[in-house]
Amino acid sequence: MSVQKRNFTIMWFSIFLVSATMTMIMPFLSLYINTMGDFSEAYVQKWSGLVFGATFVSAFLMSPIWGRIADKYGYKPILIINGFGIAISVLLMGFVNSVEAFFVLRLFMGIVTGFIPTSLAFISSQTPKKIAGKTMGTLQMGSVSGTLFGPIIGGLLADTFGFQYTFMITATAVSIAALIVLFGIHEIRKEKKEGDHEYSRKTVISSIFHHRLVLNVLMITSLIQIGLFSIQPLLSLYVSQLTNSKEVALLAGITFSATGVGSLLFARTWGKLGDSIGYEKILSFLLIIAFVFIVPQAFVTELWQLIILRFLFGIASGGLIPITTALIRREAPIEVQGELMGYNTSFRFLGNIIGPMFGGFISGYIGISSVFFVTGALFLIAFVIIYYARKKPRIDFEDVLIEEEMHAKLT
Repeated sequence: MSVQKRNFTIMWFSIFLVSATMTMIMPFLSLYINTMGDFSEAYVQKWSGLVFGATFVSAFLMSPIWGRIADKYGYKPILIINGFGIAISVLLMGFVNSVEAFFVLRLFMGIVTGFIPTSLAFISSQTPKKIAGKTMGTLQMGSVSGTLFGPIIGGLLADTFGFQYTFMITATAVSIAALIVLFGIHEIRKEKKEGDHEYSRKTVISSIFHHRLVLNVLMITSLIQIGLFSIQPLLSLYVSQLTNSKEVALLAGITFSATGVGSLLFARTWGKLGDSIGYEKILSFLLIIAFVFIVPQAFVTELWQLIILRFLFGIASGGLIPITTALIRREAPIEVQGELMGYNTSFRFLGNIIGPMFGGFISGYIGISSVFFVTGALFLIAFVIIYYARKKPRIDFEDVLIEEEMHAKLT
């Protein structure tokens, strides 16, 4: 097995574990908070939202920082630091006695969740641009699998072993993944050549704002995540309106998983198509298809109709993240690839934060069904953004970096 293939296999498995860890407390989050005191239902609901969202907030802030450090010192050290950091934070969650301490640990977990963007940048740096889509799509399968099975694994472990042992088992699994990275990954560092640049963070940010395609892809990434997350907190309520069954939680889980299954089956396929016929074309097509499959969900009258549409929507949405990631890979010079991947991840986390609040606000005023219309509109807006970006002349990101660096020196 080649070094690149071994590295890829290890990182796929590690991304699966980390993604599962990020979502494994979802089934028992409110139940675990309830064990810390005699709280009202409103108190538990409020803190459940805060505790769950805390990780995304700190991850949003830290992702570009980890990417920048990885560009300078190498990806492997950052992967190891983040891997063990996640394991420690998860382990300590099993021993907290207050909601506030739980919240702080979730914040800390977000700080060390640079593992995923660093993994993407690491594998991307070893991947030829012509197969970046297929590679990112296959990695996306690891992330989707973790997100899909994380809640199931977490709920099963909690029912079998209890909350504390669930955190301990999960921390052990992530530690094993970090150890595999430590002993199994071989990073081939790019030798610095004379004339290579080390761009300041200010120069990179300024270049993003002056490079239409990269900026547009980051905006589209956020819109995609807002669209994906806006309905998630409301899905159980929507399912309960479509069925008289007492097993609403199970049926909601099946409905939720249908999207993940669709994504899992087709993420790699969309990536390969992007490699062969162009990422912008495939991204445009997927945004339209996502719109076509999400709007009819507002009109369903039976649960099976919703499940089928969620599956079809998952087929389309499964290609969106790999394609946007491959676009960033194509445009990013190797010197700032980790940092740009970090910003891409930050915009994803920003969408994760805004999405549930956005969906809740819309449904509170004009009903759950309306969320599907508004989400569909977001995908159309994203389509319009990439449509006009494709019409503009392509600019090399490295040229923009050099121009912005020279401008900074003159001012």
